[in-house]
Amino acid sequence: MLLLSMMTAGLLWPVKVAAQDATATDSVRTETRAEAKDSTKTLMGRLKQVQAYLDAKARKKVDPAYIEVPAKPWRVMLRSRASLVDVTYENSMTEPGTGDHMDWDLHFAPPTATSIGFWVGYRGTGISYSFPITKKSGRQFSISSTGAKYGFNFRLRRFNTDETDYSTEIIQGDEVTFEDHSSGKIAEPVWIRSVYVNGYYVFNGRRYSQAAAYNQSVIQRRSAGSFLVGATWYQSSFDFSDKANKLFIFFGNNVNRIKLHQANIGVGYGYNWVPFRGFVVNAMAMPTISVYNRVKVYKYKSNYDFFGSPEEVDDYGEWNPETHTWANGKEQKPLEMDLTDVEKWYGDLDLWGDVEDVTYSMLKLNVDLRVGIAYNWKDWFVGLQAQFNNFNYTKEACKVNLFDAWARFSLGMRL
Repeated sequence: MLLLSMMTAGLLWPVKVAAQDATATDSVRTETRAEAKDSTKTLMGRLKQVQAYLDAKARKKVDPAYIEVPAKPWRVMLRSRASLVDVTYENSMTEPGTGDHMDWDLHFAPPTATSIGFWVGYRGTGISYSFPITKKSGRQFSISSTGAKYGFNFRLRRFNTDETDYSTEIIQGDEVTFEDHSSGKIAEPVWIRSVYVNGYYVFNGRRYSQAAAYNQSVIQRRSAGSFLVGATWYQSSFDFSDKANKLFIFFGNNVNRIKLHQANIGVGYGYNWVPFRGFVVNAMAMPTISVYNRVKVYKYKSNYDFFGSPEEVDDYGEWNPETHTWANGKEQKPLEMDLTDVEKWYGDLDLWGDVEDVTYSMLKLNVDLRVGIAYNWKDWFVGLQAQFNNFNYTKEACKVNLFDAWARFSLGMRL
């Protein structure tokens, strides 16, 4: 009997030990879960404290009789945007000693680009991204942040177009000897990239809010206006360097790419009109002066000299694209100014190499115009905004004018 009891105890001992281990493990797991839960509560509590601090600070900086800070800080928006870009590139080549010259204008005016996207943000800070819904509209990414006295916007856009209008005039003396005005598609599209960075300071930030009409982070309750000072950095590039476009490049004095950098400062005025509760109309105008203009031009070498010396051109022989010389050893052949028969020399036209030239131009006067409308009800809001910018660049006989405008409709809610 004693032996049977000892055997039974031996068999049950591992089970008892396993049960004790399981109990200990469950106890550790329970304690770990409790600690994790407490840690989560602590983190959430700290986040709520930070949010409460930011909300109190936002309300403290404005006059509640003029500006309402909504209780719900998060916002999501659905946006539909139409963008319009118009680029005019003018170039003039003058023959030394005679004054004869050729004027060449190239105009890029792609169809209005329509896109749809979203905006997500907390209070006045958020990000947006748009997707094209029309052909060759490009994509756009932006970051914006606004406070009672400041605003910041960053916008990145990239698109291409093959729609062009162009004109050519050859003037010898006082007589126009050749003139052509045409429109259509070029062989390969022109790529246009732009970066826009804008910041501003609001003097009457306690009673006037630029954000009330543009991202609805606050609600304007009474009409008010303010002077603003702002600064803008704009850079863009125009790339039509594909040699399938060689005729356009040649007429443009062999320029195939242009990179533009411009910094502007200005003083303007904005006004919010509130005809009834929840509705605001904003208008802002800021003339600016560009204090930095950097133009970097990339040019190909060419085997034809449009305004070459009037020597006999029949003894040049055939063009060798490998050595970049004519049969007589010369690199460039004078081209007669009679363009009525382009085919006789277009086949031999060759472009190669890449020469860089950087210049800094004089001060320029530009303008930043904005219009915004918004309506708020309960936790919902709608907005309609538009902005116009004009940038001008000059490099000797080369001029570039960029017209950049957009209109946007927004529908959003507060969370």
